[in-house]
Order: sequence, then structure tokens, then C-alpha cells
Amino acid sequence: MHTKPYTMLAIASNGGHLMQLLKLAPLFSSYDTHYASTARTGGADLGLPQYHYVPDANLNKKIRLIYTALTILILLIRVRPSIIVTTGAAPGFIAIALGKLLGSKTIWIDSIANGDELSLSGSKAKRWATLWLTQWPHLETPEGPIYLGSVI
Repeated sequence: MHTKPYTMLAIASNGGHLMQLLKLAPLFSSYDTHYASTARTGGADLGLPQYHYVPDANLNKKIRLIYTALTILILLIRVRPSIIVTTGAAPGFIAIALGKLLGSKTIWIDSIANGDELSLSGSKAKRWATLWLTQWPHLETPEGPIYLGSVI
């Protein structure tokens, strides 16, 4: 039996963040890819066999943020991803921060919806992202993020 060499966690908040992440799914086929999102029925609805629900959170709900972080930490311990990729928002940021601490390579792709400036999570992702990307060429700077194209 042939197993895939690396495990990936692809994580994003529901809605546009998740849709952008799923556009990248063909690139993930050589990995043992697990998907996680704040969509409760995402796995069944999107045909993703290795799907994990994570609760949504934001800075206005501190207790919920802690609960989300604990849920993601447990997921990271169970899945042990070599690589974590996210298009945002808060759950993706939490995943790359915790994942980096656990030794995963991390990729942050700031949402295409953030055309005027980086998102709050995206601007903080620099510290935690092995690869820090923007989908807008005018937001690229020598210090990062890097522009390599857009998902959509």
C-alpha cells in the first residue's frame, strides 16, 4: 500500500475564505490532506472525506477564541500536519500559530477580499507563516507578503 509522504491541514473560515482554499484543492492531491472549517456540514456538502469542524471565533469573543484555539490544538495533535495552509480568518491564523510552534511548515494566503490592505489576521500572520502571501500585487513589499498570483 502506497501512502502519501506528507500530511496537510487546509483550514479556513466558512464562506469566501473556504471557497478560495478549495480552489487550491487540486494542488493538494499529492498530500494526505485534511480539511477544517467553521462550516458544520462542510465535509458532507463539499465531498471532503477528511473534514473537521472547528468553531468560529473573533477578537470580540475572547472565551470563544480560547475554545477555538483548544479545538484546533487537539486537531493538530491528532492530525500532525507537516504543512498547514490557510486563506484565513481567525481559525486559520490560530492554526498556523499553533502549528508553527509544533513544527509544521505554514502557508498564509491573505483573502482576495482584502484588496486595499492586509486583513488583521493577515498582517499578524507574518510572524507565524513560513510562506506569507497576498493575492494583490500592490500589497507585496520587500518585507512581505509575497505576491505569486491570485486564487480566483
